[in-house]
Order: sequence, then structure tokens, then C-alpha cells
Amino acid sequence: MTYLCPLCHQPLSQHDRTFKCEKNHQFDLAKEGYVNLMPAHHKRSKDPGDNKEMMQARRRFLEGNHYDPMRQAVVALCSSYLPDTDPSLLDIGCGEGYYTNEIALNLQNKNGAIFGLDISKIAIKYAAKRYPAVDFSVASSHRLPFAENSLDGILRIYAPCKAEELQRTIKDNGVVITVTPANRHLYQLRDAIYDGVRLHDEDPEVIEGFTLEHQEQLNYMMELSGSDAFDLLQMTPFAWKASEEFKRQLTDAEQFNCEADFMLRVYRKQI
Repeated sequence: MTYLCPLCHQPLSQHDRTFKCEKNHQFDLAKEGYVNLMPAHHKRSKDPGDNKEMMQARRRFLEGNHYDPMRQAVVALCSSYLPDTDPSLLDIGCGEGYYTNEIALNLQNKNGAIFGLDISKIAIKYAAKRYPAVDFSVASSHRLPFAENSLDGILRIYAPCKAEELQRTIKDNGVVITVTPANRHLYQLRDAIYDGVRLHDEDPEVIEGFTLEHQEQLNYMMELSGSDAFDLLQMTPFAWKASEEFKRQLTDAEQFNCEADFMLRVYRKQI
């Protein structure tokens, strides 16, 4: 399967380490093994995506495997809902490939083609260097660099994407797999920061052109060290609300127990 040119949306063909379309737009394969398909004029900042500190905190936290139960649940859904032969899957907002690589390894015996996409060049550079089983690209989910009806599935873990793009790129009867925070996700962390915690909304997203086929909830308690809990905080959108005093308490804590609560859903493309 080939990428599409982000400028003219024509197919890109690969010659050695260069991707080129018929209009002669060119994109080089980086030495780490990824391709940058983010045109300069599409960037809102010099280095879009998470900052380096947030990325390093996420890397440390994920490598502690505190989210591994969710990762294994995603792998199981991919195995169940993707075709048994030559499945193709795109992980949107893949970051450093923590989930993407696990799926690729699981689908190796099915000859799977697994793609990871993120707007963060730093994250993709790290992912491509570490996980050669996945084809990584720096690109925007606003316009996916894939042809119409070319993917068996798309994975979105906390990642947005327009329904039109999902409809365009996913094959008939293909699937979208989503992971979102369920009611009590990180409740103890939020409770320590906010006066009165609003539980996450669990109403399923409506994706135009797709039907919700499966839903499951995964809830478990994480027993974290102070440093792991601080890294988790740095990964969240409410880190900026936390007081310096709370950050110190968290870092110094011997143990911090916090709930992980995820909602996993599978949507089927309507024919």
C-alpha cells in the first residue's frame, strides 16, 4: 500500500529513499525509517505535538506498563475485528508507538501492514528507530495520506479524526477502534486537584457512516510510585491546574493509588 502526496493527493511511489508523486513532489525517508508528510505550511508551530518533557514523561510511564492491560485489550480487538489475512491498520496519534508495535507483533503471522501516524516529529523519530515492524509517518489526521478504501481498520486512542476521513480511507465493512476515558479514569488524581470531580461522559461517540458494534469497559487500580504518579500527571491536560505543593507531595509519595478506567469501542463502516 502506498502513501498519498499531502500536496496534490496523488499516489506516492518509492524510489530508494525518496517518495515521489507524478507532479514531482518529493519526500525523503529519514535514516530512522519514517517519512515526513507534513507540509511546512500545514504546521501551526515549528514542532507540533507534545513538548519534549511531556513526551519523556509519557515514555517513562508507559514503559512501566501501567497501561498494558488496556494495550492487551486493544490488541485482542484488533485480532478479532481485522481480517485474518493481510490486515491493514492505521494508528492515528500513535506517539512513540507503544500500542502500535504491540499490534504489529501480534499480527505478524497474518502478514499485517501496520501504520503509525502522528504530527510530532520527535515522537515519530523515536518510534521508527525503535519499532521497525511499523511504517511510521509524520502527518496530519486532518487529511490522512492514504487512498480511498485502503485500510481495514483505524485505531484512535484519545485521538481525533474527521468522520469524512474515516469514511474515505476505510474499506467497506472495515472498522474504527476507539479508546476513550470512562467515568472514573484517573479519579484520585483529579480529586486531589479539583474541588468536586466531574465524571467523564460515557455516551458513545456518533461517527457518521459507522455503526457501533461492540463496547467494553476496563477498570483497574494502578499502584504507582511517586515518580510514576508525577509522570502520569505530566501526561494529562490538567497538569497545569496542579499546585506546586501537590506536585511535590506526589513526587515524594512512596505510593499513589489511582484508577485507570477505559471505554473501548468498535464501529463498523456501513455499506
